[in-house]
Amino acid sequence: MAAKPAAEGAEPAKPKSKKMLIIVIISVVLVLIIAAGVGALLFLKGKQGEDEFAEDAPAKTAPAEPRTPPVFLPLDNLVVNLGDPGGNRFAQVGITVQVADAKTSDLVKAFMPSVRNGILLILSQRTASELLAAPGKEQLAADILALIQTETGLTDPNGRSPVQAVLFSNFIVQ
Repeated sequence: MAAKPAAEGAEPAKPKSKKMLIIVIISVVLVLIIAAGVGALLFLKGKQGEDEFAEDAPAKTAPAEPRTPPVFLPLDNLVVNLGDPGGNRFAQVGITVQVADAKTSDLVKAFMPSVRNGILLILSQRTASELLAAPGKEQLAADILALIQTETGLTDPNGRSPVQAVLFSNFIVQ
């Protein structure tokens, strides 16, 4: 008889552990559901906060207007004797002028004979050592830009001009 009560005592323990296991599983599922709900609520509130911020600063979110590309006007290569003593050094220079639009390009083309003459005069006054150094090339580009702006009359009182830059496409000094 002693074996029978122990067996009876063992059987009721199993249902209690099953009940306990079901309660723990249900509790874990409820905690997960609540955590998911709170996470979703915080996520949605965060999205609303970003939308309100976006309304406060429309300039930052508005797409920028694309810039119009400049027009490049290549000039024929120029070959000129340099101003070195002895006169046996020369330079071959390819120049491209960057302008704001096609209308400016056409205007520069109309003044091309006087522009080329001015460039040749500027180049013939330089020495090979001046042109081989980077500052000398930068100064030459600035001088040519000023020449083109002066010859064409394309500057305003504020110093802005549709003739934007002088670029070298070829530069050989011998």
